[in-house]
Amino acid sequence: MQENPLVSIICLAFNHEKFVVETLNSVVEQNYQPIELIIVDDCSTDNTKLVINNWLLTHPEVQFIVNEVNRGNTKSFNNALKFAKGEYIIDLAADDLIVPNGIELQINAFQNSKYQNLGVVYGNAEIINEDGSFNSYYFPVDADGKVISKRVTGNIYSSVLSTGDSICSVSALFKKSVFDFLEGYDETLDYEDLDSWIRASREYEFDFIDEVLVKKRTVTNSLGSNFYKKKHRINVSTYKILKKALKLNRSKIEDLALQKRVHHEIIHSFKYRSLNLLIKNLGLRIAISWRKKFKKYPN
Repeated sequence: MQENPLVSIICLAFNHEKFVVETLNSVVEQNYQPIELIIVDDCSTDNTKLVINNWLLTHPEVQFIVNEVNRGNTKSFNNALKFAKGEYIIDLAADDLIVPNGIELQINAFQNSKYQNLGVVYGNAEIINEDGSFNSYYFPVDADGKVISKRVTGNIYSSVLSTGDSICSVSALFKKSVFDFLEGYDETLDYEDLDSWIRASREYEFDFIDEVLVKKRTVTNSLGSNFYKKKHRINVSTYKILKKALKLNRSKIEDLALQKRVHHEIIHSFKYRSLNLLIKNLGLRIAISWRKKFKKYPN
C-alpha cells in the first residue's frame, strides 16, 4: 500500500502568545499523517517564544527557528522553506486553525483530481473573532454550508488577475514543486498572496474543495485590516505585482482581466489621495491600452 506523502507546515509567529498553542495543537491533532511542522518566531516582543518553547517540551520532534531580528513574513517563510522535506507545503499563521480533517481532504483532492498539472488545492474558511467565536465565512455559503458562487478551477490565471479575492490563501495546500518554480515568495513585497497566486496560476492548475478547511482569526490592527489606508505600503506592493503580471500576460483576454484590476486600484488611489500611486497606476493602465492596440498576441 502506498504511503501518504509528507506535508510540511510552516507556522509563522509574531506576537501570537494568546493564540499559538491552539494553532500548533490544530496541526498535531490532524487526522492525516505524516506531517512535518516547522515553527518560526519572527523576533516577537511578547511571550510568544516562551510559550512555544514550553509547548515544544512535549513535542521535541518539531523544528523551531528563532529570528534574532524581525525579518517579515516573506523572508521568514523562504528561510524555513529551505528545511522543509514535504512533497506538499502549507503556510500557516500562528493565530489560524486547521480543522481536524482539513489536510486529509486536501491530499485526497490532489490524489483524485481531474487536473493533470494541479499545483494548489484550497477551500473555504470560517472567519472567527479573537475569542474564537464565529464571525462569517470567507466565501458566503447557503443553508447547506456550500459556497453560493461557484469557484473557478483549473486555469484560473485570468480570474486571479481581475479579482483579488479569487483564492482563500489561508486554506491552501501547495505542491512543493510550485514553490520551487516560484523560488519562494518575492521578498521585495510587503505581502505575498496575490503575487504568488498570479505567478503560480500562470503555470499550474488550481482546484477548490467546497468545505471549511481552516478557521481564520481576525485580529485588531492586523495587516489586512489596514489594506487601503492612505499611502499604506501594501498598495505600493499591489502596483508592483500588477506591473509584473503585465509581463506574464499572453493574450488580450488576460490584458483585459488585468485592466479590470488596475481600474480598481486607480479608484482606491484616488479615494485615498495617494497622488504618486495614482500616477503609477494610470501609467500602467496606459501601458495595457498600448499593448491591446499594438501587440501581436500568440495565436
